[in-house]
Amino acid sequence: MLEKRDFYIGGEWTAPAAGSDFEVIDPSTEDAFAVISLGGQADTDRAVAAARDAFPGWMETPPADRIAVLERLYDVYKSRMDEMAAVISREMGAPIDMAKAQQAPAGLGHIKNFIRAARDFAFERPLGPHAPDDRILMEPVGVCGLITPWNWPMNQVTLKVIAAMAAGCTMVLKPSEIAPLSSALFAEMVDAAGFPPGVFNLVNGDGPGVGTQLSAHPDVDMISFTGSTRAGIAISKTAADTLKRVHLELGGKGANLVFADADEKAVKRGTLHCFNNTGQSCNAPTRMLVEASAYEQAVETARAVAEKMAVGPADAEGRHMGPVVSQAQFDKVQDLIQKGIDEGARLVAGGPGRPEGFNRGWFVRPTVFADVTNDMTIAREEIFGPVLSIMPFETEEEAIAIANDTPYGLTNYVQSADAARRNRVARRLRSGMVEMNGQPRGAGSPFGGMKASGNGREGGVWGIEDFLEVKAVSGWGGA
Repeated sequence: MLEKRDFYIGGEWTAPAAGSDFEVIDPSTEDAFAVISLGGQADTDRAVAAARDAFPGWMETPPADRIAVLERLYDVYKSRMDEMAAVISREMGAPIDMAKAQQAPAGLGHIKNFIRAARDFAFERPLGPHAPDDRILMEPVGVCGLITPWNWPMNQVTLKVIAAMAAGCTMVLKPSEIAPLSSALFAEMVDAAGFPPGVFNLVNGDGPGVGTQLSAHPDVDMISFTGSTRAGIAISKTAADTLKRVHLELGGKGANLVFADADEKAVKRGTLHCFNNTGQSCNAPTRMLVEASAYEQAVETARAVAEKMAVGPADAEGRHMGPVVSQAQFDKVQDLIQKGIDEGARLVAGGPGRPEGFNRGWFVRPTVFADVTNDMTIAREEIFGPVLSIMPFETEEEAIAIANDTPYGLTNYVQSADAARRNRVARRLRSGMVEMNGQPRGAGSPFGGMKASGNGREGGVWGIEDFLEVKAVSGWGGA
């Protein structure tokens, strides 16, 4: 059992003033391996006060000096990458090789990209030649409450924290209580990098506790939240009383449009993408729409991929799928798989229950459904597990209609050799992101969605802008 972790407030590690203990569970074994404290109102108030006290100084720190501290943080993070990967793997179940290759490096990559974006960012800019004495000043929002989930811990922590730091904001981070140890390690890195006390604060807690306290707090100027659409709605309602800015990165139900002229690896690539991180990604391509002439072959390919997918504990080396994060997540995925069967989808691979050989740990069978219709529950709800739904389409118009027939609008995917078709379809898909033919978005590309997938954008200049206010000044004197 790891030792209990304290909070990081005002540049110091400090014991909680109140709250209860919470066990952190290893998803591969169902055993507790660490204990944290869940903070109370007094802890939240202390952290917000520390951030409020630090804000004027950090706001007035020249951008070049803020960047210099971020560069030190980059070096510290890089030196502890293997340690970060090991912590993430154990707390949320990512296979260790995947944690080393994807989970931990995501944080390092975002630090690097925000440093690059901040170097070229114009915090002061002219309005235009028609108004030579007008200036636009981009100023930090203020104290930010950052609430992050468990599925990609450092990806989401760094997307918020580093952007807020670069913008000149101070902050209180509440990571998921399910996977909190990576954020504690990140706080150690922030401390080692030498940020002024109070710029970054960490308080553990759950959503109804610290999460709600931050959302309602009168001295918090902005909430940035990544998580479920249900929780995002609740946060928005709580924050409304204090008129704070709310940035939401919520769920998704991505459609992967596979046309008959797609490359031969498109279906395999899409299936593996759906199963990556055990399906626990908001931008996973969980609905595969296949042109009718290629449909049965696509179903067969997806079945073969799922049946060959190895499942194993997070600490095992090699390429395999780990467990889902918790008992609650396991139960949700099992219920939705059964609902797919009950509503008439054709079960092609996987199904209810644990994979063969497992009677412990929250392991799910890689599951593929065919003949899914867009009114079925498995096509409407975000499952957040390794479940792929395949459905046919006859025409481009029908494919677009099916893809857009969802409350969500995060990421869609297009597979076709026809460049004109790809571009045409991409323009008509109602989502914040579209990826085509397996090409990922470039470094610093904005991440975010529309509709029930949230608002705002993270990453690159867009991520920094989300933490800034726009001030218009006339009569500007001098250069």
